[in-house]
Amino acid sequence: MSEKTTTEKIDVAAVEQDAAKSAMQLSTENRGKNRRSPITERAQLPQARRVVVKVGSSSLTSVENSIDENALRSIVDALGGAKARGTDVIFVSSGAITAGLLPLGLAKRPKDLSTKQAAASVGQGLLISRYTDYFARYGITVGQVLVTAEDLMRHSQYKNAHRQIERLLDLDILPIVNENDAVATHEIKFGDNDRIAALIAHLIKADALLLLSDVDALYTKPPKDGGERIARIDDPIADLEGVEIGSVGRVGVGSGGMVTKVQAARIAAASGIPALVTSAGNINEALAGEDVGTWFSTTGGRRNVRLLWLAHLADIKGTLTLDEGAVKAIRGRRSLLAAGVHEVSGKFTAGDPVSIVDQEGNEVAHGLINYGSDEVPEMLGKRTDQLGDEFGEDYARELIHVDNLVTLRPRSAKTKLKQSPAK
Repeated sequence: MSEKTTTEKIDVAAVEQDAAKSAMQLSTENRGKNRRSPITERAQLPQARRVVVKVGSSSLTSVENSIDENALRSIVDALGGAKARGTDVIFVSSGAITAGLLPLGLAKRPKDLSTKQAAASVGQGLLISRYTDYFARYGITVGQVLVTAEDLMRHSQYKNAHRQIERLLDLDILPIVNENDAVATHEIKFGDNDRIAALIAHLIKADALLLLSDVDALYTKPPKDGGERIARIDDPIADLEGVEIGSVGRVGVGSGGMVTKVQAARIAAASGIPALVTSAGNINEALAGEDVGTWFSTTGGRRNVRLLWLAHLADIKGTLTLDEGAVKAIRGRRSLLAAGVHEVSGKFTAGDPVSIVDQEGNEVAHGLINYGSDEVPEMLGKRTDQLGDEFGEDYARELIHVDNLVTLRPRSAKTKLKQSPAK
C-alpha cells in the first residue's frame, strides 16, 4: 500500500489565486494600511515582525583591507539569529565601492563617477558572494536587490521593487538591498544608503529601522569634548537644539555620516516607523531591545510615497518666494496660486519639483509645479481669473495643486552641522 502524500491536501486553485495577487495587495491585506508601527519602545524590538537593518561602509569595509571578514561574520550572526526567531529581516548593505578599491589597486575612494561605478561593480559581487557563504551557515538563502533613486520615484518601478522584496520574503529569502552605484548617475543618485533604508522601511511597512555605523549613538557634541549621549528623540526639532552633528564617517569611506543617519531616522519616524541609530558593534544588543544608541520615536503615520519622495529626495529645480498670506494658505492645506508668489528663480519645466520659501528665505514646502520657469514670471501676483483672461483658460488654475504639495518642518536653527574631516 502506497504512502499517502500531503500534496493531495493542497488546494492548487487557491494557491494560484493567492500567487496572482500583487505583493502590494498582500501586504496591505496582511499588515494594514496607513498605520504606525506597533513598536513604540526599543525594549519591544524583539517582538518586531519585520525590521530593516542598514550597516554603513565603515563598519563593513576599509580601503586597506577591502572587506572586513570579522565584521561581516558578526553582522550575519546577529541577523541570522533574528531571522531564526521569526523576524523578517531586510538588510541594507553599504560598502560596494570601498570593497572594490583594493581589487582595482586604488588607494582611496575615487571622486569621479565612472571610477566609483567601476569599483561598485566589482565590490557588489564580492560582498554578495561573502553574504551568500556566511548566511548559508544558518541555512539562509539571500537575494540581492539593487535600486536607484529613480526606482523609488516612479510609481511603476516603486511597485516593482515592492513586489520583488515581498516575494523574496514570501519565499523565506533574506533580501540584501544596496544602491545600484554601478548604474546610478549624479542626477538621480541618493549619495548614501541611509535614506534608501528609510524608504525601504516605508516600502515594506517595517516595524522598525536600525541604522548601524561606527558611532554608538547621537551625542550633544563629540564625546571627547564632554558630549552626552542622547538616548531618545521624541521631537526631532526641539530635541536636537544645540546638537553638533558630524557629516562624514570616522574612517572616511562612507558617503553619509551622522547627518544622513538623522535624516533617515526622521524620514522613518515621520512615516510611522521608529528608528534606532547605534553602532554595528551593538547589533545584538539593539535587536535584543537593550538600552543602546539613540531611539527616534514615531512622529506621524504612513504617507503617500510620492509625497515622502517630494519632501526628502526630490531634485529641486527652482524656488518660489511667497507672501505671508500664501504661506499661511499652503500650511492650511490649500493650493498655491500665482497671486501669492513674489519671486521665482531657477530653471524648471511643468511637473518639476520646486522649493517654496517665505520672504525671509525659510523653506516651508516642496511642490510639483504646473508651469515652466519661462511661463511663471509673467503670472506672478495675478488672480486666477486674470490669468485666464490674459493667457487663456489653460492658465486659469493653480501654480501647484494641494495634492502635489508637501509642507516641511525646518531643522532648528540651533542644530549645528559640524563638518568632520575625512581620514
